[in-house]
Amino acid sequence: MLDVIRLGLSEPLPHEDRHAQFDLPPGPVDYRAAWDLRRRIHAEVVAGERPDTPLLLEHQPVYTAGKLTQDHERPRDGAEVVDIDRGGKITWHGPQRLVGYPIVKLPIPIDVVGFVRALEQAIIGVCAGLGLETVPIEGRGVWVAREGEQERKVCAIGMRVSKRATMHGFALNCANDLSWAQNVIPCGIDDAGVTSLSRELGRRVPVVESLDPVAEAMIDLVAHRTSAPVL
Repeated sequence: MLDVIRLGLSEPLPHEDRHAQFDLPPGPVDYRAAWDLRRRIHAEVVAGERPDTPLLLEHQPVYTAGKLTQDHERPRDGAEVVDIDRGGKITWHGPQRLVGYPIVKLPIPIDVVGFVRALEQAIIGVCAGLGLETVPIEGRGVWVAREGEQERKVCAIGMRVSKRATMHGFALNCANDLSWAQNVIPCGIDDAGVTSLSRELGRRVPVVESLDPVAEAMIDLVAHRTSAPVL
């Protein structure tokens, strides 16, 4: 059983945006409010009180910094940064960037790397379904990489596991503002670019268009990665 929660959308879908169920206002979610919700759901999943629960949402504009973020990679204009306990470095969240937090209890032996690689492939499949060919770059997320062109990141991935259950997840650039990347060294990567589904496909691809494909990909991912290995 799996409970995919959609909330915090800048273009809400009738009867699908569940912000009211969790006492949140409509629209993109404040990062700290979402963090409190994720911790609560994580505790319930760990305790067996809730099924595996991917959260799909948009955030209000915010920079978040993982444990490896260095001072020179932070915003050049002194913008606020929320330091968090995931791996990786600094990134931005905001409207029209789809954030997915798969809160999933992993089987023993725990294979975090395998889960991250499977998550990369799930996002690659979503992009392909929308018409964009992408590739994984180890430790760097999902990218557009064409011969003769600068590589461009379309999806960031950062993961942490606590008490066997995953936290954090991915951020897929749909139709969001990309100017944020000029104010930081995004994900600590200064030798490549940042892009979005909309920019690459030459048309607006809003979060609501990617929701169903991403939800289906999360269902498949959880089904394959939470099954106990056959001995």
